[in-house]
Amino acid sequence: MQTRRQFIQSSAFTAAAMPLFGMVPSSTKLPIGFSTLGCPAWEWGKILDFAQANGFSAVELRGLQGNMDLPSRPEFAADRIEQSKKDVAAHGLRISCVSSSAHMHETDPEKHAAQLADARKFIDLAAALGAPNVRVFGNDTVGTREQSIEHVGTALRQLGDYAGPKNVTVIIESHGGFTDSPTLKAILEKADHPHVALLWDAHHTYVSGKEDPAFTIEQLGKYIRHTHLKDSVKQGNDVHYVLTGRGEVPVKRQVQLLAATGYKGSFSFEWEKVWHPDIEEPEVAIADYARVVGGYLKG
Repeated sequence: MQTRRQFIQSSAFTAAAMPLFGMVPSSTKLPIGFSTLGCPAWEWGKILDFAQANGFSAVELRGLQGNMDLPSRPEFAADRIEQSKKDVAAHGLRISCVSSSAHMHETDPEKHAAQLADARKFIDLAAALGAPNVRVFGNDTVGTREQSIEHVGTALRQLGDYAGPKNVTVIIESHGGFTDSPTLKAILEKADHPHVALLWDAHHTYVSGKEDPAFTIEQLGKYIRHTHLKDSVKQGNDVHYVLTGRGEVPVKRQVQLLAATGYKGSFSFEWEKVWHPDIEEPEVAIADYARVVGGYLKG
């Protein structure tokens, strides 16, 4: 027997998982996606079914069922990857980005080589899946700002040389010690490569970088190939992630300003359920994002 509260919660979860836009043909879907970081317990089939049912056009791969080493996943083994690609296409979806944990700030030669090697594995996986982007981090500032720009920019250029022939672009995320536009712009100019670009985590440039989104887009818009969008409220010195449009981050303005530039990538929801298990369940948060950001793009 369920209590009244349990019944209401169960009903809310069921409603949230119901299709919002119906089984929309891929050619007419809105350019919205979500990262699998937000649904760490879901298996491959559920991810694709949920994305299709809720009107998404893309999925960003960031771990599956708790395993962040995507190249080692059985779904992408040599004997299964073609079927996985067919699964994606059959659901009217595409893979917008394959997101690695590789970070470019290491100055120890052996550690730096290991990070570059890890990034190359993800580039190979993206190429096999037909995904256009691989995410890497700059992450920490080591030494002076100028030394960090030189080091990270050079590493990105090396990865761009590897990714280019595979039709993949390496995108550095605005994250960690690299959330302000002047520094990111300097790194991208140092890389100076057609297959190196930016993943705009719009939450980080606003909350950590203290930038108005119009300024960020003015400075970095030509480099943006992918996004991470999320909302939050301040809690002391920390932030708490909340459902889209209910917090203090101007997500609607971020989306509409970027859309006005002619941006062709995905507006991807990064719900950090892996790192913050106390936040709203993915069945609620991801479906809610589709409804809210779908409305932003339509109006």
